[in-house]
Amino acid sequence: MAQIVCVLGNKGGTGKTTLSHMISHGMALLGKRVVCVLTDLERERLSKENRLYLPFDARDAGNLVKVVATLNDVGDWFGVIDGGGNRSDTDSHLANLADLVLLPFRDSHEDMRTVLRDLEWMPRAWGLPSQWPADPAAHRMAQAATDELLGAFGHRLLDPIPHLAATKLLLQDRIPATLPWQLTNACVELAMQVFELLDIQYESPEAFAAPR
Repeated sequence: MAQIVCVLGNKGGTGKTTLSHMISHGMALLGKRVVCVLTDLERERLSKENRLYLPFDARDAGNLVKVVATLNDVGDWFGVIDGGGNRSDTDSHLANLADLVLLPFRDSHEDMRTVLRDLEWMPRAWGLPSQWPADPAAHRMAQAATDELLGAFGHRLLDPIPHLAATKLLLQDRIPATLPWQLTNACVELAMQVFELLDIQYESPEAFAAPR
């Protein structure tokens, strides 16, 4: 049976689709077979060209049932499901299917208040700070806000994913044959966090270090 990771949340613009593709790309770089499942009705299907993972269009409910059934019948695969476009009923259904639920949120009080409610609603979910500021002062302010608003759930928050302009490359229909090393490293580090939560072994990531 495949392991299923769902990237969910009741607020738009938190990076669910981007993070779904980052996790899928990172898992593939770490030697895993991955399908990235699209359920957001506002998104378009993407080409397999140059991807190390398989994108699958499950915006139709029947296709979602099919891909989940297929994943349940295969071993050594991972399914990463991009959440239902801020549809609580769909998110609830997906959360019940998942081995792991991730709830992205940005550096804003509105995002943090929303993810707080989602963490209370889904006790097995983990918060994922995304598009996090790299500037040291802004990073400290973001951390202070997180501590203030989400301090009670600090044990259920992953390490922040920094803001990288290059992440938009993963959402192109056909991605470049070579991606920037900063993006590659971020994908690998994110996938490693996911594997640690799932207690999954993976290949050594030493080959993905920054160029010297």
